[in-house]
Amino acid sequence: MARAASKNGDGPVIIKKYANRRLYNTQSSKYITLDFLADLTRKEIDFKVLDAKTNEDITHGVLTQIIMEEENSGQQMLPVGFLRQLIAMYGDSMQGMVPQFLESSMDNFRKNQKQVQEVIETAITSGPFGHIAKQNIEFMRSAREALMPNLAGKKPEKAESIDDLKKQMADLQAKIDKLSAD
Repeated sequence: MARAASKNGDGPVIIKKYANRRLYNTQSSKYITLDFLADLTRKEIDFKVLDAKTNEDITHGVLTQIIMEEENSGQQMLPVGFLRQLIAMYGDSMQGMVPQFLESSMDNFRKNQKQVQEVIETAITSGPFGHIAKQNIEFMRSAREALMPNLAGKKPEKAESIDDLKKQMADLQAKIDKLSAD
């Protein structure tokens, strides 16, 4: 997956990590949190984390730390079986191929995810009341971003997502039924 460069276009945003575990964004000259780095990742903004003392690239470790915090906060996405298989691959003769395979698989998954979303939106918006559906989709996006800006890049829990989708579909069906009756 291609990553966007920093806002000034000069390459990745450089983050310095100090011995006291504080992270410093050299572009904005501010201390930041791991949540901020997670948001940059969700926005596909490229960054590099360097140890402030040695200048060693520690991005991999920091990204792993972000995943651990997400997994420990109840946002579990990695199944136990997958984790066991991944651990078993360390030291295996195929270990060198795993990173490229995982990255390629994730790129394909994200590409397909966007395609499925586009197909659903096209199906909803191409019917006789497509312009209303388009307005509703834009309205829902705007409302979500305005009312829950911190969730713009985070996924809600599965149960909430399914319930929300069911409610949205029922609301859309009710609107379509009302328009059909008029």
